[in-house]
Amino acid sequence: MIGKLGATTVAILLSGSVMAAAAERVEVFSTSGCGCCIGWIRHLEEAGFEVTNENLAMADLYAKKTGAGLKPGQTSCHTGFVGGYVVEGHVPATQVKRLLAEKPDAVGITVPDMPAGSPGMGESDEPYEVLLVARDGSTSVFARYPLAEDASR
Repeated sequence: MIGKLGATTVAILLSGSVMAAAAERVEVFSTSGCGCCIGWIRHLEEAGFEVTNENLAMADLYAKKTGAGLKPGQTSCHTGFVGGYVVEGHVPATQVKRLLAEKPDAVGITVPDMPAGSPGMGESDEPYEVLLVARDGSTSVFARYPLAEDASR
């Protein structure tokens, strides 16, 4: 098959695959010793993301959140960045993948606070929402949980 496509075409296709994989690297900022943050990071890693984590002082973490365009009421205990978006709080990996696939014109997505049953927060059927944060700071519902088809939460 390489003979038909040519080595240059194969190289371009492979480099595109490498670029797609690089887009799935999540840079997470949290405070030291946050167990639910570690749980969320593991959730992302199990879903195939490559995750780095940097512990910050609370004031520096808050500055990351506001610098990314998040407002009070839209935040949680950790902040991630992937593909030019902010991913705040205990967002399910399936919704991070959806965000990257759909590429909405937005700041990112958030699960405000720390709802029971969200990734990293333990098992529960308590409902919660993933919110899309628009560039003007407004939000709309991106997904509602629990989802019957999302057993991996």
